[in-house]
Amino acid sequence: MFTGIIEEIGEILAITPAGDGWRLTVRAPKAASDAVHGESIAVSGVCLTVVGSTADTFDTDVMKQTLDVAAIGGAAVGTRVNIEKAMPVGARLGGHIVQGHVDGTGTVVEVRPGDQWSVLRVSLPADLAPLVVDKGSIAVDGTSLTVSAVSQADAPDAWFEVSLIPETLAATTLGARAVGDRVNLETDILARHVERLLAFRAAPEGGSR
Repeated sequence: MFTGIIEEIGEILAITPAGDGWRLTVRAPKAASDAVHGESIAVSGVCLTVVGSTADTFDTDVMKQTLDVAAIGGAAVGTRVNIEKAMPVGARLGGHIVQGHVDGTGTVVEVRPGDQWSVLRVSLPADLAPLVVDKGSIAVDGTSLTVSAVSQADAPDAWFEVSLIPETLAATTLGARAVGDRVNLETDILARHVERLLAFRAAPEGGSR
């Protein structure tokens, strides 16, 4: 479990084919300094398992399904990534509950820089649109953010906006995002549970479950 509070920006040093997936070597000194085999680290919002480490790098395997559904499938050597280690029990929840299970990806369609912040508008897959609400939480590339605007329910192309403060711009990869960039999206787990409960309630009595 994660909070969406990014601890450092890492860099992919190597990508090695492993079956139909990849093994990644990521340079992230803070995370790697005490990383242990088998622990979870979120890499731009994707929960991955450490399979090896050095003083400033860690290795992790990425299966084909993750490469297919997450933006990490388009990564290359040199790609910068957001890094967060799993939340320890008893720690403060600084962001919101983030599982590291990417629901899908969006594309940056607009960047509006301001004096003190920057606004990103991101396209939203139609199936995720009902789960994103104004003033709600969303994880973009693993970063816990508050939604500042959403498209109308009947809009032909769904989108949402987030406003990035200077700290977020400096401490995460989002400060370098440009129009056309693909980003990982994880919606609020509570919204997903509500959607599932409503689907069961709407199903015919005795229907298949």
